[in-house]
Amino acid sequence: MAWFINHYECERCGGTWRDEWSCMCDDDCPHCGARHMTPAESEDLTEVIDERGADFIVLRSPDTAEHDPDYRELGRFATRKEALAFLEADGD
Repeated sequence: MAWFINHYECERCGGTWRDEWSCMCDDDCPHCGARHMTPAESEDLTEVIDERGADFIVLRSPDTAEHDPDYRELGRFATRKEALAFLEADGD
């Protein structure tokens, strides 16, 4: 399942916030309560590379994820370049 960090700016009060969710959905302003604010920007975090010690671990949010990304490990690599190459080849 896709996973996003959505960045919002309220059209009424100018407040900003971010929220993680499985889609690029509208949200209500936590500052003033204005409804249906569309994300100004969204970061796709469905697939990420996490650096742990000397390893670069490729993670993907599975289709079963609902309220959090529930990342699953796809592979471990010695370099970020190898991890990126894996992601690019996996998308073909």
